[in-house]
Amino acid sequence: MEKINIYTDGSCRGNPGPGGWGAILLIDGKEILLSEQVTYTTNQKMELMGAIKALDYAQKNLDCEFKKVVIYTDSAYLFRCWKEKWWKKWIYNGWINSSKEPVANKELWVSLVPWFKNEEFSIVKVKGHQDNKYNNMADLLATGKLLPTKE
Repeated sequence: MEKINIYTDGSCRGNPGPGGWGAILLIDGKEILLSEQVTYTTNQKMELMGAIKALDYAQKNLDCEFKKVVIYTDSAYLFRCWKEKWWKKWIYNGWINSSKEPVANKELWVSLVPWFKNEEFSIVKVKGHQDNKYNNMADLLATGKLLPTKE
């Protein structure tokens, strides 16, 4: 297995309010669709959950622990944390952000840190709601308008 491409998205109506996350794993010519709807959440949490749940699925079901994985997301929050290494500063500062406040969604970021440390892992920022087939599919999954793959 050379590489797994994962497209993720999160959604929330009301923020906070009802929401969901969606993810598409592209591997060996297959599309695996994952999603979940949540009754009360935030958009940022759902953006992170899409990535976390997709990575968990890949790790447990596709024998890909720390192999080449690329996440495509329209979330600047997720992308910038990885790209600008916010997570390293947060850990160094005891999970306190630059505003001297506790990092929001720490419990979710902690799940992503082991992936961020892997040199074979990367995140690509894509424009949301544009002509990107898989980003649009992830959005439909996150909003409950497309159903996940049957197991």
